[in-house]
Amino acid sequence: MIFFFIERCPLTLHPIPMTIAKFIRANSEKILAKWEVFARTLGAVTENMSSTDLRDHAKQILEFVAADIDDVRQDLHGDSQRSPAALADSKDSASYIHGRLRYASGFTQLQLIAEYRALRASVLRLWEQDSESISRDSLHDVIRFNEAIDESISEAAMAFSEKVNETRDLFLAILGHDLRSPLAATSTAGTYLSTPGVFNEQVRQIGGRVKRSAVTMSGMVDDLLALARTQLGDGIAIERETCDLLQMCEWAIEDARSAHPRALYELSAIGDLAGSFDRPRLQQLLTNLANNAAQYGSPGLPILISVSGEVERIVFMVRNQGPTIPKDALPKLFSSLVQLPEQNGDERPRSSLGLGLFIAKQIAVAHGGSIDVTSDEVNGTVFSVIIPRT
Repeated sequence: MIFFFIERCPLTLHPIPMTIAKFIRANSEKILAKWEVFARTLGAVTENMSSTDLRDHAKQILEFVAADIDDVRQDLHGDSQRSPAALADSKDSASYIHGRLRYASGFTQLQLIAEYRALRASVLRLWEQDSESISRDSLHDVIRFNEAIDESISEAAMAFSEKVNETRDLFLAILGHDLRSPLAATSTAGTYLSTPGVFNEQVRQIGGRVKRSAVTMSGMVDDLLALARTQLGDGIAIERETCDLLQMCEWAIEDARSAHPRALYELSAIGDLAGSFDRPRLQQLLTNLANNAAQYGSPGLPILISVSGEVERIVFMVRNQGPTIPKDALPKLFSSLVQLPEQNGDERPRSSLGLGLFIAKQIAVAHGGSIDVTSDEVNGTVFSVIIPRT
């Protein structure tokens, strides 16, 4: 008879680790509380927001993240990232709505992204503290969790950007229509008041100032429109048409003279100046250069404007005598919102936003051309613009 002796060993039970998805569902209130605490650190924008507003769509975002993790756990080898086309169709998602509402509440895009960064960190830290053991699937859970958060950020950022674009379009509409109408009426009134033989000399002078102010403001509107389109992605559109650049130069000088009636402009032209160009844009370019020369040139000295029609290109040059531009300032002249500092006690009013040269460069580049500047005591300050014929 054979006896078998079996030594009894204690049975060790390892707790089943909790996945991130399960943890999120079980601890959503704790996570949302941390979300709210962080949101209140974002400054004045959150001071008057209620707890409901601060937690806006956060619970739905967490539910999406948990469901997304579970979906991918069923196929560990699948590609879990959604395509841009899929993101574009997610305009009903909690993250998308959250992004638009955060914009309406005055959040910046950096603050919006910071919320998701805080949400990511809160979930991972709380989950790590709660979990008694880590399984082999934990790494996959972390990877998938990060992917789901990134998808939510993409949706929220897309919604936020769309709201920025809507605001931009409204801004451009106001500049392009609502401001131009009263400016046109002001210019017409100025022209009428300054008509010889209709009113006395004092009224004519007032009318002249009104007309010059309207011209200056109209130029600012044009520059702001061009800046908005350039800085926000649309760029400066070029529409070519057959035109005579000599006539364009004359009109540009007339525009500049309206704003600077005391400036002395001298125009010289040689060569074939007919071709296919965007006449209004080139007129804006030359007007900006002429205005700049009048602002910074020496009073009483002529501003020389020349245009040369060569075989393959058109060359514009605007020269004025005035204080020499420091060499370290030359590379910055074509940046937006840059103005030269006053020199030698020059207290003449500056009637620009520092956009004229920036817009001039953008127009030249849009034509496939270039613009350059030199400045010395002998030749003065010379702006050179090259525009290819094709």
